[in-house]
Amino acid sequence: MAQPLRIEPDVQFIRELRAAGGESLKKCYQCATCSVVCPISPANDPYPRKEMIWAQWGLKDKLESDPDVWLCHNCGQCSDMCPRGAKPADLMSAMRNMAYQKLIPGSTIGTWMSSPKGLPMLIGIPAVIFAVIWAFMAAINFGGWYGAGSIFPTGTIKMGKIFYGDYTIDPLFIAVTIFVLVSFYRGVKNLITAIGPQGTTMMLGKKKGLLTCLLEVIFLEIMPHSKFADCGDAKEKKSRQIGHMCLIFGFISLAIVTGTIALGHWGGRIPGLEIIYIETPLALTNPIKILANVGMVLLLVGLTMLTLRRREIDPAKQTSNFYDWYLLVVIWVVTLTGMFTQFFRLADLAVPAYLVYYLHLVSVFMLIAYLPWSKLGHLVYRTAVITYIRYMGRQAVR
Repeated sequence: MAQPLRIEPDVQFIRELRAAGGESLKKCYQCATCSVVCPISPANDPYPRKEMIWAQWGLKDKLESDPDVWLCHNCGQCSDMCPRGAKPADLMSAMRNMAYQKLIPGSTIGTWMSSPKGLPMLIGIPAVIFAVIWAFMAAINFGGWYGAGSIFPTGTIKMGKIFYGDYTIDPLFIAVTIFVLVSFYRGVKNLITAIGPQGTTMMLGKKKGLLTCLLEVIFLEIMPHSKFADCGDAKEKKSRQIGHMCLIFGFISLAIVTGTIALGHWGGRIPGLEIIYIETPLALTNPIKILANVGMVLLLVGLTMLTLRRREIDPAKQTSNFYDWYLLVVIWVVTLTGMFTQFFRLADLAVPAYLVYYLHLVSVFMLIAYLPWSKLGHLVYRTAVITYIRYMGRQAVR
């Protein structure tokens, strides 16, 4: 005889879910329309109906170990078709928002990133760091570039005069990068541990290795954003896919530029490699500079498309939350301050150039240092989950 299963709802977890964006989950009456209309939900284990059930009952363990939360691409089709306005897409988003907070235990940053109340700390930390560096450079009259009582260097506009890379920017962002990588490692490890084995499929022939699965996910799903081609109506598919691809290739372009400059700047100091030495600022005709400006244009196009799409969302069917707008605004600030820093430098306007560059560094710090706790972190977490379930024999498709 089957033994009864005792369910113990976690009421506090339900409250947290509703606060994180799933406030309409109690409207669900389990018609399963959401799972039927989802274009990428697997037939053998569909979502988000089961997630709505678990959320209503406060089954925290079930949801925290559910990989499908990360497979959802938040197209909102389930919410559009929901006859009760339960907004299942918001529930899936709320679960990811809660994961950003808690995947890395003991991190105060996750709490700050969960609401606008944390913005003073999120902005204040880099603002103070770079203000102190700037004030120190002016106080010691670094390089003899500062006039008496002035915080703005004289002569040719070079950002290294206020934030000298060798002693300030480079060591700081190297430390930030290490911090982010370690944090992502902890977050991914905790995520995969929570998901645990999802069962395996008997496969004929040689089983794919984990690295092979990772490369397939990156180049067949993540880079082309192929799942977006299946989500939403024709206009929605095009705007989301192109917008996201512009962002990712814009970031890739800027990462190549940053890495090339760092390699040339430091590697060019090694005896015998002087030929690769790079000194900034670069001429507009320099191939590296051209790539940087291409990356900037891609970011502007992607940001415009995704911002317009976000503003067109019907709040009665799907809600934009703090995580959505934080990421968009920060990337906008990074892009615009980088662009105007270049414009002011070329126009030989020293004061606005240095001030805008200061804001640029603050926003870049906010984008990178808080990455494991921001919505952009899903790029890593979703890749890890899709890779893992593919390796275990389950495909995240119908």
